[in-house]
Amino acid sequence: MTWLMIVGIVLMLAWQFGEELVDDVNLTHLRYESQLIADGLSEQVEQRLRALERLEQGLRGVEENQLHVRLESSQALLEWFEGLMLTDADGRVLADWPIVPGRAGIETAETEYFRRLRHSPWPYVSRPFIGRASGDSLVLMLVPRFDDQGSFAGMVGGMINLTSGGLFRLLEDIRLGGGGHVSVFTATGEPLFHLRRRSSRSDDEAFGDSGTLELVLSGWQGEAASVVDGEPALVSYRQIWPADWIVKVAIPQAQAQAPLGDFLSRLWWAWLVLAILLLITMRWLVRRLLRPLHRLERQIAQVGAGERRYLELSTSMQELRQVASSFNHLEHERLAALEHLRDRQAFLDAVLGSTPIGMFVADLEGRLNYLNPALLELLGLDAWNSTREWWQRIHPADQEGARDMWRHTLATGNDFVRQMRFLRGDGITLWVEVHASQVLGNEQPLGFVGMVKDITARRQQEALQRWEAEHDPLTGLLNRRGFERRLEEALAEYSKTGTPAVLILFDLDHFKPINDEGGHALGDEMLRRVAQVVAWEVRRSDHVARQGGDEFAVLLPSCTLKQAGEIAESLRRAVSEVTVTHEGKTYSITLSMGVTALQEDDESVETVLARADEASYKAKANGRNTVVITTLDDDLIDSLW
Repeated sequence: MTWLMIVGIVLMLAWQFGEELVDDVNLTHLRYESQLIADGLSEQVEQRLRALERLEQGLRGVEENQLHVRLESSQALLEWFEGLMLTDADGRVLADWPIVPGRAGIETAETEYFRRLRHSPWPYVSRPFIGRASGDSLVLMLVPRFDDQGSFAGMVGGMINLTSGGLFRLLEDIRLGGGGHVSVFTATGEPLFHLRRRSSRSDDEAFGDSGTLELVLSGWQGEAASVVDGEPALVSYRQIWPADWIVKVAIPQAQAQAPLGDFLSRLWWAWLVLAILLLITMRWLVRRLLRPLHRLERQIAQVGAGERRYLELSTSMQELRQVASSFNHLEHERLAALEHLRDRQAFLDAVLGSTPIGMFVADLEGRLNYLNPALLELLGLDAWNSTREWWQRIHPADQEGARDMWRHTLATGNDFVRQMRFLRGDGITLWVEVHASQVLGNEQPLGFVGMVKDITARRQQEALQRWEAEHDPLTGLLNRRGFERRLEEALAEYSKTGTPAVLILFDLDHFKPINDEGGHALGDEMLRRVAQVVAWEVRRSDHVARQGGDEFAVLLPSCTLKQAGEIAESLRRAVSEVTVTHEGKTYSITLSMGVTALQEDDESVETVLARADEASYKAKANGRNTVVITTLDDDLIDSLW
């Protein structure tokens, strides 16, 4: 029964794989056949279109009454065309050859091919239509005519008879077996040619096969197993681009697979006889040879069940004695290795459980298998749900980047090193640094082991240092270093994209008496109040800085000079209302403000600062409490307020 099943399975597999192989071979043949047909038809269409283009060039400048003579002189083209004709720019037929009574003067302006050609400089092949005189199916190959100015002047066309013409004559000789056929149709599905092998097949049946046709009509070409006339078939499609036609070559799948079926049928009877002979012979041999193997099988089962430690096989077969000896040796090594593995596992568990560093273990699929107690305590996770909550507790802003990098590590084996925020269950946000590496065993990856460090304090210290490096400790505004960096960025953006920006520099008028009479504490209070007012008056996107002493600066990105002037005036008015009091005396200040915009010839921030500083000095010279704006001409400074 085993041999019979093997024969049956082999035959079924042979049919399945042979069927695919036969289909592939036939599809390759159909691809070659359809490509040859498509290339041949494309060449014929292009030859005819090139001939019409040469005819159109020869008709340029010819008087209307000489057009018939020129067409008649192109008699050789009638080898390719049923007839020739040309029209004017309005679609009226001016001449034709051979002359057909009534054709001259026909209006073609409303035809689809004339409308198509009027708006396109390329040759065009019309949809098939029924000729008035012959009653046959015709198509027009058309090229546009142009006058000396390049304007549309009409068209030159050649008619091809699809019924009796020679365009598809070579296709009549193609042989594709009893059920194969070749078809040519337009991109709208209209039949042009169909080589039928069975007279009962209609045109609709020949061209309307399954949903593959919709892909073909939209420009696809290739091979497919489809349904034609309700039967499975192998079909190849190729596009004839010059005419916007489609070639279809099809053969029934049953026809393609018939030789394979005949071969397997004969092979079945040969194998059946061979299987019967083998059954008789093998039955006797197997029964004789399997007796010691059955004893070996029982003893191996006893070892696996723990009923014995080693094999004790008495047999005259040297091979089985070697198998028993090898098995006993392997069993001894397995037991020793198992004991050693248990010891190592106990040691590793103790090390990971006692280490103060957070550690985890992941498999090759990225699943976390183990988190040590230190890591569970650091992240505030529960031992039962730790692996599931790990990714959910990562800060939403860091999750996507962490997952992408983890997937990259799994795919390449590279180290995973990343700093990210982790949300504890008690509401605390930690900054942690995760470093995971791949573990190799016998040159094969086993998984990943990683460490997790708490770097929250370090990140906070770095953030504080970065803030202090660019901010004034008295007012909380940007210092000179931080402001100049932002001014450099604005200048680079202006050079790259032309984004405007305006700089305002000012210092405090009458500030010295406040320091002299009230002391530096009163002066510092005045500086803090001025900083608060200025920061309140400008936009959130603007940058305010204390340059040093009583000198301030404001950078206005994406701002025009006119807008900056209005902002500067509002700052001047707002700051003039700031006061401080000392020993019953009230002190106030005013601003002398210089305003300038970034210009194309600004090469450095020093140039911009110097221009704004010059405007500020000009404001002081004009009596203080004034806004001075520099125009695009650096030598001209306008006092606006």
